[in-house]
Amino acid sequence: MVIKQEQFALDLDDDLLSIEKAQGARSPEPDTLENYAAGFPSHGIGRSRLVHADAFRWLAALPRHSLHAIVTDPPYGVKEYEADQLEKREAGVGGIWRIPPSFDGAKRAPLPRFTALNERERDHLSRYFVEWAEVVSRHALRPGGHVLIASNAFLSQLVFAALVEGGLEYRGEIIRLVQTLRGGDRPKGSEKEFPDVCSLPRGNYEPWGVFRAPLPAGMKVSECLLTFGTGGLRRKVDGSQFGDVIVSERTPRAERAIADHPSLKPQSLMRQLVYAALPLGEGVVADPFMGSGSTIAACEAVGYRGVGVERSADYYALARGAVPRLAAVKVRAPRELQLPLDGQDADS
Repeated sequence: MVIKQEQFALDLDDDLLSIEKAQGARSPEPDTLENYAAGFPSHGIGRSRLVHADAFRWLAALPRHSLHAIVTDPPYGVKEYEADQLEKREAGVGGIWRIPPSFDGAKRAPLPRFTALNERERDHLSRYFVEWAEVVSRHALRPGGHVLIASNAFLSQLVFAALVEGGLEYRGEIIRLVQTLRGGDRPKGSEKEFPDVCSLPRGNYEPWGVFRAPLPAGMKVSECLLTFGTGGLRRKVDGSQFGDVIVSERTPRAERAIADHPSLKPQSLMRQLVYAALPLGEGVVADPFMGSGSTIAACEAVGYRGVGVERSADYYALARGAVPRLAAVKVRAPRELQLPLDGQDADS
């Protein structure tokens, strides 16, 4: 299925959009998250805090059971944001970054080539997420706390298996319907010779893994909610169950103009995920791979407290300016989903 930008229709209802209006109108809570910096350089924005640190070191430095939920889009191949790979991307010579051909006259942005990972790199990737899940499930995350983690069709099976090996419970997937990976359109270097052949199916979805820190032996979800404020996902405001398919859009240009990051996710998506992550609407949502801060901006938009962690000095600086601007973005939706808070489609 092809989802075109002009056909975009968020699977939101008026009540969900009203969250942003009702909670955004409240006076900002005092910044109570300074202790979540765990001794690393940090900056407070609204209810939230940005931390300049390595994800592993920060998670290990937190007091035990500090976090209620994690919503994150990690570096899938671990190495795509290393200095040498970013230099190749800027130079247009590839490396792990695929420079798409312009055979149809359209210039496309580079994307990571996850098929370029060799066996050693895949083993490294698996070990990376096993160790990450261990520190999350055994230390930083409260029992019953959820992890919503972005992946892709090439690596999700590897990453998700590693997270389970590291101690997290697999609870399903959220499928974001959107055109994503562009690889495999035609045989590389032989586009004219084989014009009717594609080497891979066109990516039309993005899988988000749903995981949970194990509950104490014998504890029911209701008891976990009472004890830790975790254990489930938050229902929609109208009382309906949160669903595992989200019809999405590609990140709008206006948001990309605010935060120039290769993996920036749209606020229309992130606000839904962040809202669902706290079953009682209370607690702290963390993004240990913050990038330019779209998760924390979503926390601010729906009235949650968030902590974003980023090891890159450049992206940390970018997030400091981008988070408040992304949080203020009005999610565009068709008239039938429109509230005064949000922008209105031009043809509505």
